[in-house]
Amino acid sequence: MASLTVIVPAHNEEEGLPATLESLLRQTVPPDEIIVVDDGSVDRTGVVARAHGVTVLTPPHNLGSKAKAQNHALPHCRTDLVLAVDADTVLAPDYIEKIKPAFDDPAVVVAAGNVQTRFTRTVWERGRSTEYLFGFHWNRPIQNHANSPVVCSGCCSAFRRDMLVTFGGFPERTIVEDMDITWSQQIAGRKAVYVGDAVAWAADPETLTYLRKQVWRWMAGFFQNVRLHLGGLIVRKPMLALWIILAVFEVFTAPLWWAAPFLLTLGMHHPVGQTLAWWLGSELVFTTPPLIYAARRRRLPVLRVLMNVSFVYLTKAVNLYYAWKALIVELILVPLRLSQGLVVYEKGRANTTPGA
Repeated sequence: MASLTVIVPAHNEEEGLPATLESLLRQTVPPDEIIVVDDGSVDRTGVVARAHGVTVLTPPHNLGSKAKAQNHALPHCRTDLVLAVDADTVLAPDYIEKIKPAFDDPAVVVAAGNVQTRFTRTVWERGRSTEYLFGFHWNRPIQNHANSPVVCSGCCSAFRRDMLVTFGGFPERTIVEDMDITWSQQIAGRKAVYVGDAVAWAADPETLTYLRKQVWRWMAGFFQNVRLHLGGLIVRKPMLALWIILAVFEVFTAPLWWAAPFLLTLGMHHPVGQTLAWWLGSELVFTTPPLIYAARRRRLPVLRVLMNVSFVYLTKAVNLYYAWKALIVELILVPLRLSQGLVVYEKGRANTTPGA
């Protein structure tokens, strides 16, 4: 079976890192090595990592992004596979066991599992949990069956090491290295796959402040990759290009959908109650069945999952605002040289992880 090294980039992660490392150390198929990159931490991140008996690399200064921290560790990897895991992500005990068989296909160079939220305490975490349940049990399987995953999540993706070395490491040219490498490899004719049975739990933003930071980075990175790769996708990977074009189309049309109840009520004098019932009913008919299916797959209380649906509209509003901002900045202002776009990597969470 292929050998595997785990790279964990960590900046001020002393609170969240123990759970991540413990999940790696109790894998049913253990990794050959775990490397923590203590990237300019001013807390006890390095001490915590060493206490778990893993390899710790300490760059001379903060490298400034997750991709750069991962690239710092890459020359120290000698295994067939490299698994990149965020320092606030916990893997299921059989994650490596489930992800490795994807590489039995020699065409596969990147594989990622099913990401769910670790905590559902705040309204923002509850909204994100609904997004993940829907996305990873509906969108991702469809994309995978079409051999065109849109992204292999950076918090828990495995890669062939020789591909990474040949490619020049984790890409640093965009603010989201996971999407960049997922698209680049598919354009090159290689395969990226989604492994739904390999489950990971990520700690998502618990406040609006950090949700905004994360979503801005994600949306800016998405449109950076659109600017960089869409032409190549249309020529070399048309199905993936279709998913991307549909996502951009959704950004354009979402304001109309959100405004529909008000337009129908004010402009066409439809009864308010009837209009809202039609609008909400249309949403729920589409979203409820996949969420019920996801809840049963994850063995979650169905009622609790459905009660979180209302919170997803808060996260959707944040998503839409930053999607439009990113579209304007990255697709209009950057080509016109009126902006550099987003170049500073900011975490989507505080430096400490609240208790479960």
